[in-house]
Amino acid sequence: MPPASAAPASDRLRAFVEAAWADRILPALEDYVRIPAKSPGFDREWQAHGQLDRAVQLAADWAQARPVEGLRVEVVRLPGRTPLLLLEVPGHEDATVLLYGHLDKQPEMTGWEDGLGPWRPVRRGDRLYGRGAGDDGYAAFAALTAIEALEAQGAPHARCVILVETCEESGSADLPAYMDALAGRIGAPELVVCLDSSCGNYEQLWMATSLRGLVNGELSVEVLREGIHSGASGAVPSSFRILRQLLSRLEDERTGQVQVRELQVAIPPERLRQAGAVAAAIGADLGGRFPLVPGMRLASDDPTALVLDQTWRPALAITGADGLPPIAEAGNVLRPRTAVKVSLRLPPTLDARRAAGILKEVFETDPPYGARVRFAAETPSQGWDAPPLAAWLDASLDRASRTHFGRPPMFAGVGGSIPFMSMLGERFPRAQFVITGVLGPGSNAHGPNEFLHVPTAVRVTACVAEVLADHHRAARP
Repeated sequence: MPPASAAPASDRLRAFVEAAWADRILPALEDYVRIPAKSPGFDREWQAHGQLDRAVQLAADWAQARPVEGLRVEVVRLPGRTPLLLLEVPGHEDATVLLYGHLDKQPEMTGWEDGLGPWRPVRRGDRLYGRGAGDDGYAAFAALTAIEALEAQGAPHARCVILVETCEESGSADLPAYMDALAGRIGAPELVVCLDSSCGNYEQLWMATSLRGLVNGELSVEVLREGIHSGASGAVPSSFRILRQLLSRLEDERTGQVQVRELQVAIPPERLRQAGAVAAAIGADLGGRFPLVPGMRLASDDPTALVLDQTWRPALAITGADGLPPIAEAGNVLRPRTAVKVSLRLPPTLDARRAAGILKEVFETDPPYGARVRFAAETPSQGWDAPPLAAWLDASLDRASRTHFGRPPMFAGVGGSIPFMSMLGERFPRAQFVITGVLGPGSNAHGPNEFLHVPTAVRVTACVAEVLADHHRAARP
């Protein structure tokens, strides 16, 4: 057992992590990208197809080969649930750290450049292209490598549990059952490290301070029992026009602002201050972070407003539609029905289930012309706002970022949702949280040409190792 005072030498730690990424992690990630391990929400036949099992087994086999003292590797399968990978590493004191990632992926999406594809790993300079490597297939490999890097130097760490699910992109619907079933083995972590977040640039360690909630659902409008000749238009209101009216109840289409007061929250002063710091750091580059068509502008000229709009204010997107034929097949018909997939991002502290009920009331109350209007919400995802950082963790993150990135860390809200975080926040209210990731400018998670920025992943891995070492020193009596 290493001495309690042992601390890793940062230069040796970094060299170990760089070699691990070059020799072991990248080849495994390329194999992982080749697996179309679509989340169950996008592959209803996932059990028959077996791709999630392939992805989990790849990571399990890789982990089993690592010389980490006392490592226990298990693929856990509850009946009817997606598989979960559980790695347990004994520590040098009783405290527990929980590290999290996922292996399921979003679907293919169109628009990939020539030579690229969702299931085709391609290395171009610092980037590994392909679906899922950065979001966030790398997490299991990076987490175990951070622990291995400490052990290679004899630096002590707490007991570590690495939990890797395969249902995150579908809202982590299976995770509560696993958390209940494995509660005794997970214990009560003092520190939770999540590697499924984003970064505002590739020059600093970025920490997520909040995550938005999410309500998805189908909004449908029916006006006819069957389609009829469009000569009836004008007399019979079109389902599309009624749909537009309903959406305008929720969103001001001119500004994009959600107009329902019950879906707004007061933004905490500390988050306002951090948003200003983020805007100062990357505000000039915000437009370049998105693949805008020529001449397209962002929703505001105020960088701080844009940061808050993307992290603390509700925002509507329409992500799919039914009842609309392709243009080439669209005849002169007044269609009987139009339906859209509504995706409403919620402020981090707003109750997501309550928000789903508000949406149903907004859409279904007093339908225009007496049309048949239905809103069916999926299981909402609760947002999350991080607890204050402990002094040791604040200092550790600052030192790790300055050591491995050369600049201090940044703290920012995240526009996406990680249901796991609110779940863990409720279960372990005394835990500290490190929510970080590698999805920076242009990485385009969920979209075409998704990539992992390899140097950032190396640095994040090294930073996690530093935090684990500092946690051990802070956790000792």
